Parts: sequence; structure tokens; C-alpha cells
Amino acid sequence: MLVKLLFLVVFFAITVGVGIYCRKNATDVNGFVLGGRSVGPWLTAFAFGTSYFSAVIFVGYAGQFGWKFGMASTWIGLGNAFIGSLLAWSILGRRTRILTQALDSKTMPDFFGLRFKSNALKTVASVIVFIFLIPYTASLFNGLSRLFTAAFPGVDYAWCVVIMAVLTAVYVIVGGYMATAINDFIQGIIMLGGIAAVILLVLNQNGGLQGSVEALSQVTTDATADQAGAFTSFFGPEPLSLLFVVILTSLGTWGLPQMVGKFYSIKSESDINKGTIISTIFAIVVAGGCYFLGGFGRLFGTPANAAAPEGGFDSIIPAMVQALNSDVMFGIVLILVLSASMSTLSSLVLTSSSTITLDLIVPTVKKGVSEKKKLFIMRIFVAFFIIVSATIAIIQANPELNIGFIAQLMGVSWGALAGAFLAPFLYGLYWKKTTRASVLASFIFGAGFMTANFICQLAGITFISPFMASPINSGVVAMLAGLVIVPVVSLITPKMNKADVDKMFSCYDEKITVSVKKSLQYK
Repeated sequence: MLVKLLFLVVFFAITVGVGIYCRKNATDVNGFVLGGRSVGPWLTAFAFGTSYFSAVIFVGYAGQFGWKFGMASTWIGLGNAFIGSLLAWSILGRRTRILTQALDSKTMPDFFGLRFKSNALKTVASVIVFIFLIPYTASLFNGLSRLFTAAFPGVDYAWCVVIMAVLTAVYVIVGGYMATAINDFIQGIIMLGGIAAVILLVLNQNGGLQGSVEALSQVTTDATADQAGAFTSFFGPEPLSLLFVVILTSLGTWGLPQMVGKFYSIKSESDINKGTIISTIFAIVVAGGCYFLGGFGRLFGTPANAAAPEGGFDSIIPAMVQALNSDVMFGIVLILVLSASMSTLSSLVLTSSSTITLDLIVPTVKKGVSEKKKLFIMRIFVAFFIIVSATIAIIQANPELNIGFIAQLMGVSWGALAGAFLAPFLYGLYWKKTTRASVLASFIFGAGFMTANFICQLAGITFISPFMASPINSGVVAMLAGLVIVPVVSLITPKMNKADVDKMFSCYDEKITVSVKKSLQYK
């Protein structure tokens, strides 16, 4: 107990200290939301990665998909690294940074409003962010419940949520984006080291990698009785389901406001190139490691051939950690999960508060709002979103209340956000002929499709088909459909003024003169 408490005290002290140190960088809106657009590659890459991989992935998804797909779940982590990180940085990074600076856009809804000259689009996007980011934020706390209960038996899980929420609020409110970026870097280092250590020690419980693979290859279930070694096969027992999980969790980041927002703040083009490499390596270790670890979940606790683990999927990773029988290791994992949760939480609440303030409240004030008042309002909403999310998490975790719809809403959040925003944002960066109507159509279809899925879940009705009833599969359809809807609708709806669009896109061709020191001439 003493070791675990010491780890927590040191971790929280560093986190709050960083927030206080960064208060000088949060004196105006640009500094509070974007870090002055001068954040280096290491901080940006780690901020991207830690926002991407939360406790939901480490405790929930790694356990769930590892149980379902076995070692093949590692493909999910690799997809996150090469599609969700490498391709996202390569395709979106530079153009997002340049165009958002040219438009003076600070949030994703603001981008839609300025890029397509439509306050209506900005408002609709803001409402979608508000509705679907809150349950997504609340889900971050859930991954802590199992570990916290195991680490501190007899202590109410609600206190963990409250402490985590208060400390996150302190450093975000005081230090803004720069505080979250520096803390993300520190928390990312913890995640890298922690996951590597856990994998090595867990595999050692079953005779190392070779022994673990051999043990897992012997596992059979009723569903895999005719598939020898299904859980150690290349694509696992359910390749199609695996593919849909890879697409949702990898391509989905391209349309999430809190992820794309990282590109707004990076310092220079060379930093984007460096950040691409750093972010990809981080994702290979963290995401690849998490899902690889989860693939061996059937070897711990519950009978390996059971249809589902005792205590639910969230119990798998904690069971693996408890099997190590090490207080130090448990303390490290607890800090790892806290790091993953707080880094993503800070990014989400900063995104939500800036969107509500800059895109919904400020435009309605006719007399204008000063920088000081904007900052004050954003800080109020940071606190508001954290309080609401923590409250939802505590209510949802209470077994006596049995409010299942919260967990279901969390499940559709990712698909709704990515389904609504991915296609219009991507086409908006690259294609001049993208129209306002096509953007609105994508908003309506993406959010509407996932809302219909959610309503069917609540009503106990099959959504379209048993396969589509899964929020994961529906989320993939929503994203891919948007990539078709936007160009098709753009071809048949009124175009924007060509001169206006050409002027916007001219920022990509702007010529910059540099000194000979930076550009050597060879003859």
C-alpha cells in the first residue's frame, strides 16, 4: 500500500507542478488552446499518442479483443501505428497546420465555419462535439475501476475519479495546452516503460514467449473447435471482425477533433516530419504492446475455453498484472493507466471547452468578448466538462443503478464523431470543389446513423442486421460512407465561390525566402 501511495503522490505532484510552470503560456486564447502554435515535434507526437491511447484501450479493448482474436489482436495496434499515426501525420499534418493558420482556425468546428464560410456548419459541428465527447470523456474513468479496486481494497472507486478529475482540472485550467503537452510527454514515457515491463514479466509467467504461444495454441472453444491453434493464427478466428476493429480504431483518428487539433499547434514543417516518426514508433510500442499483451489474456484466471471471462473483459488485464505478485509492478501499472486516462481526459476537455466557448458562445455576443473573458469562460467549461464526465463515470460504475445506456452511448461516440467529421475534413483540406451541402450531409449521416444504432440498442431491436448491430461495425460504415457521400453530393450541389476557395488554398503555395545559412547553394 505504501509503495502504491508513494507512486501516486510523486506522479500527482509532478503533474500539478507542470501546470503551474506553464501558466505563463496560457495568458491568451492562442496560448491556452494551441500553445501559441509553437509546440515542438516530441511534445506534439507524445500528445497525439497519449490522447490516442487511453485506459479504455489498455484495460478494456486490449482485454476484450485479445480474448476474442488472440495474438492476431496485435494487428489492431499495428493498424493504429501505421494508419492512425503514420498516415494521419503524413496526409493531414502539414495541410492542417498550414490551412488552419491561414484561416486563423482554433477548433475543428471553427475550421468548417471558415473553410466553407458557414456559421451553420460551425454550429452543427459544435453540437455534435458537445453531445458525443462527454460520454467519450466519461469512459476514460472506467478503465481505472478494476485496477484501483485491486490496488486499494476497501476504498471507494468514486474517490479515485474525484482525485483524478480535480488534478486534471488544476493543470489544464492553470497551464492550458502547453501544460497538457508537457504532462503528455511525461505520461507517455511512463506508458512506454510500463507496457514494455508488463509484457516481459507477464510472458515470463508461462515460460517466456515460446511457452506462452505454445500454451495459447492449445486453447479451443466451442466456436473454434474446427480451427486448430485459432488464437495463435495469423488473422485469428474472426478475420472480418478484426478488420473492422482495425479500421475503426485506426482510420477513426482522422476525424476526431482532439486528435486533429494536435496538428494545429506544431511549430514547423520539419517538426511535422520528425513528429511523424516519433508518433509512429510510440504507437507501435504502446498500441502494439497493449494488444499483443491482451492476446494472452486467456492464460490467466478464467478457464481459457470460456465464452467470456468471469468478471467481464475489463478484468483480464488486471488479472494478468495481479499474477505478477509485485507491489512495485502493480504501482507502475496503476500510474500507467492513470497516465493514459489523464492525458486523454485533458485533451478532450480542452477540445470541448474551446469548442463551446469559441464556436457557440462567443459568436452570439454582439458586443464582442475580450481575450480575458474568453479565457475565463473556457476555464469554467474545462471544470464543467470534467465534473459532468466524472459524475457520469461514477453513476455508470455503480452496479446498483444498472444504467446500461451510458456504456452504450460511450460505444457509439467514436463512430459518430469520426463518421461525421472524417470525410468533410479530409476533402476540405485537399479538394476545392467540396461543397457546404456535402459537409452537412456527412454530419447528418454520420451522427444520425450512429444515433439510430444507439436507439436500437436501447430498444432491444436489431439494427439493420446482427453484424451491423455492433457499434464498431456501424462506426466503420459511417466513416466509409462519408468518403463517398461528400464527393457525390459535391458534384450535384452549388459550388463555393472559386475566387474565395483559390485564395484559401494559395497558402499551400506560398513561397518563403530563407538565408543562405539555411539553404546552401551548390553549383
